Amino acid sequence: MYPYLPVTSEERRRMLETVGVESIEELFVDIPSVVRCKGRLNLPGPLSEMEMVRHMKALAGKNKNLDDYACFLGAGAYDHYVPSIINHILLRQEFYTAYTPYQPEVSQGTLQAIFEYQTMICELTGMEVSNASVYDGASALAEAVAMACQATRRGEVMLSRTVHPEAREVVKTYSRFSGVSIKELGCQNGLTGLREAEERINDQISAIVVQNPNYFGALEDLTKFAELAHRHKALLIVSADPIALGLLKPPGETGADIVVGEGQTLGNSLSFGGPYFGFMATTEKLMRRLPGRIVGQTTDSEGNRGFILTLQAREQHIRREKATSNICSNQALCALAATVYLTVLGKKGLRRVAELCLQKAHYTYRSLLETGKFAPTFTAPFFKEFAVTSQEDTAVVNARLMENKIIGGYPLDRDYPELKNSLLVAVTESRTRDEIDRLVKYSVITK
Repeated sequence: MYPYLPVTSEERRRMLETVGVESIEELFVDIPSVVRCKGRLNLPGPLSEMEMVRHMKALAGKNKNLDDYACFLGAGAYDHYVPSIINHILLRQEFYTAYTPYQPEVSQGTLQAIFEYQTMICELTGMEVSNASVYDGASALAEAVAMACQATRRGEVMLSRTVHPEAREVVKTYSRFSGVSIKELGCQNGLTGLREAEERINDQISAIVVQNPNYFGALEDLTKFAELAHRHKALLIVSADPIALGLLKPPGETGADIVVGEGQTLGNSLSFGGPYFGFMATTEKLMRRLPGRIVGQTTDSEGNRGFILTLQAREQHIRREKATSNICSNQALCALAATVYLTVLGKKGLRRVAELCLQKAHYTYRSLLETGKFAPTFTAPFFKEFAVTSQEDTAVVNARLMENKIIGGYPLDRDYPELKNSLLVAVTESRTRDEIDRLVKYSVITK
């Protein structure tokens, strides 16, 4: 029995005749012959199902994985613990197979889950309105910049250089053809230059954009940037780590106008870089400028609680030129994972996770400095991630760590050439005392 139905010679001939060619080779004539594979693919012969499963497991076993390796790599994606209950909920067929709710009246369960998600994001960020998530944290930041420019009718944005480098690139890509000018703000001691911002801000600036904790893990003074932005009738956009909000004051209470961030840390595994989702919240005043959709709560004619799609500024529902974003089947399942995660942990649980990250990161930082082989790259306060400068080449340090089943920090000179031999080290609640001590030990052994 064949596991698939092959095309017969006669069917192949009729298809080629329909498209007007005589052979399959003619379909690939536009591909230069020098880059085309000649002959058969280098694959093993036919295997039984049992043999194939064994073969695929052997291939997968070659990957470095978080079951066998201790991970201190962050820089935007973090190895937080994912409670097993999350998959038990996500894999229920009513969630796992659900498409975007085009007929919202028959999607009450999906709408309720999104409504609960929005509510928790508002509580976490201290904002009044949240949308139903966007593609990822970087696109959420770019959408926030576009939103600020439309709301203020200004065309310039001050973007801190301590914002994730890849997120800054996405913002620039989004802004390339929209007439928005991006002005980068420098950093001092790992923090956004407030004095530089005060000197450069003008009445054309629509928003100041900062990340907190920033890319170096350092904690920014959001209140001062909010005061500066509002003094010039601009907005403050904050990209936040949601785990840090278990301890830190919500950005909304510091004066932020739009709060965005990457939601991977909320119950989503690393998964080779995705899919993730971006959260996005703002004030009621800016509610109608939020991209995507908002689920609202109401009652039916009999007084029963129900949920509806309240606002959705999508190009399918309004004039294309008035749409704020093209968001269809976004990462709703990832956002649902965040909803389950926050529900399971509750306020006390999220605070405990944040405390463990803080304590373990500072223990790691002190232990590395005590070896005498590392120096602080910055002295600003940090949360779960920090930068240290090694006396050795970071590639050598990381190679040695990898030999001992430890995934080391991120070499900062890839994005900041002036920070040679600096490593960005992330420590989550998942790291044990033994793993941290091994990191310190193998970071300094030179033989």
